[in-house]
Amino acid sequence: MKQTFYKRIGESVYRETLPNGLQICVVPKPGYAKRYAFFATRYGGMDIRFQLDGKWLDTPAGIAHYLEHKMFDTKEGNALQELAKNGAEPNAFTSNAMTGYYFSSTEHFEDNLEILLSFVSIPYFTQESVAKEQGIIGQEIRMIEDDPDWQLYARMTRALYSRSTARIPIAGTVESISHITAETLYDCHKAFYTPSNMILTVVGDVDPIHIADIARRILPREGGPEIPRDYGEEPEAVFQKKTSLAMEVSVPQFLTAFKCRPPRNGEDYLRTSLLGGMACDILLGDSSPLYLRLYGEGLINSSFGGDFEQLPGAAMLYAGGDCKDAGKVASEIQAEARRLAEGGIGEDFYQQVRRAAFGSSLRGLNSFENIAVSLTEGYFHGYDPLRFPQVFETITKDDIASFLRENIAEENAVLSEIVPK
Repeated sequence: MKQTFYKRIGESVYRETLPNGLQICVVPKPGYAKRYAFFATRYGGMDIRFQLDGKWLDTPAGIAHYLEHKMFDTKEGNALQELAKNGAEPNAFTSNAMTGYYFSSTEHFEDNLEILLSFVSIPYFTQESVAKEQGIIGQEIRMIEDDPDWQLYARMTRALYSRSTARIPIAGTVESISHITAETLYDCHKAFYTPSNMILTVVGDVDPIHIADIARRILPREGGPEIPRDYGEEPEAVFQKKTSLAMEVSVPQFLTAFKCRPPRNGEDYLRTSLLGGMACDILLGDSSPLYLRLYGEGLINSSFGGDFEQLPGAAMLYAGGDCKDAGKVASEIQAEARRLAEGGIGEDFYQQVRRAAFGSSLRGLNSFENIAVSLTEGYFHGYDPLRFPQVFETITKDDIASFLRENIAEENAVLSEIVPK
């Protein structure tokens, strides 16, 4: 295995690509009792149209999330229960671009790792079990749809995007999941749950070579072909400027979002992530001039906040919270972005935000889960997340001003509101 030592952050990573194409990353943590394994596939909620065996398949929205639920079924019973019996804490999640299965344990780690690799790589579905799951996930979807925060975000993405699958809810809809069959699930597993489309990341006091040997013994010998995907040809313009929904809420809530230029894979992806995060903090953070002014005027409260997100072929910066005059706050955000882009960013404030952002990235290394997910996302998007100190050094105030100028503008903006019935 190849060892890389990152002197500036004091971490080592062992990497190896097995003959079947599986990427293995091991981050040794000598002396720690906890050990953490994360087994992920580059397959998420946005991957509903893809090519398999030379034919394009259109699959129902929510199928990646549905498949995640069904993967714990085995001929012998349920893998979750098996892992829990061994003292592990297992779980899984589906995002727009990946599905991850993981556990942490202090005992029987190698036995648990074998269970994890086995059930994720060997699907077991029946038409009866698939039909039963539709009721369970359908109920979950209905509960989510009753959440104002979920509605704000979901309606915001549908306003931003007209063709990109970023506009589709990860869990799908009650109607869309009704079309999922065992055959469709097997097709999706065949396409995306191949070793060459996956990565195993382990963090803890383990022997990297032994981890690779376990994966080599348990997983299929063959990888799989690269699967072409269609995320939709998205135009530059936003789809809908404003969306509003009445719900049982005590005060109005809003999100205003800006359709940003999507980054390329590779180190540009990491750089844009750090750059967008810093731009968000400079524009909207709770120590920013805008936040302090709007808070002082009573237009926002402590619920206000923002974020920058990157998805396959898409990126967005958004902010929101409780507010009785969302249109006014949205206009103030755009005006502040213009002021910062044209008048410049104060050096002291820039350095303050830069130190805070760097410190946040550094603190993330204290979390085994965060290390594993970061390495996984980096592998899927072609960059090394542990090079963040070097990438931070390339970001200047002018870069942030350019980001704000290009992206935070009226033509890129949408407004999503939830108002009391």
